[in-house]
Amino acid sequence: MARDELSRAMTLRWQDLRGIVPWGDTFEGISPAGRYVEVERSYIWAAEEGGDILCEVAVYGGPSRYDHGARASAMIPRAV
Repeated sequence: MARDELSRAMTLRWQDLRGIVPWGDTFEGISPAGRYVEVERSYIWAAEEGGDILCEVAVYGGPSRYDHGARASAMIPRAV
């Protein structure tokens, strides 16, 4: 589920994100197994402001299970 959400999160373009980074949100969802989960998505500068953007996604079964959740991340390269 984390990889699926990451693929959706990666549809945002660098040009659309540059004005709001750092940014993130958390929302509730239902996993493919039918469990209620929290999905956390964040966009941060990978190294320096104005450079590549790191997109991170975490899916976990509530705050107490954050450390046991699934994670996925990818870079959105700076637009030339």
